[in-house]
Amino acid sequence: MKFLIGLHINPAVLDALTDEEKAAIGNGHAGFIEALKESGELIATQALADPSQAAVVSVRNGQPVVTDGPFLEAKEYLGGFYLIDCENKERAIELAARIPDAAIEGLGVEVRQVMFADGHCDA
Repeated sequence: MKFLIGLHINPAVLDALTDEEKAAIGNGHAGFIEALKESGELIATQALADPSQAAVVSVRNGQPVVTDGPFLEAKEYLGGFYLIDCENKERAIELAARIPDAAIEGLGVEVRQVMFADGHCDA
């Protein structure tokens, strides 16, 4: 089963961390990635640019309309993700709990099953 583990970031929470705490998060992610590679459960992981770099695209009267910035005004945003392939939701939750962000109040780690990919239903 495939799951997306979304990492929800709050810049104010991250800014309040010490350099040592930030380094521990980075090192924790590096260790987590290595463990997922070794277990064969990692499909992909990506960090995303700050929402201020985003573009929102909609189509009105057949023409694309592009606006700068995030889709929603919020203090939290999706900062990155892990796409994993594991046995079941319980295992996905077990893995998500090992992500350093999960231990920091104000940051969020969300687990969602992938419903389909490349036009094929996975559910």
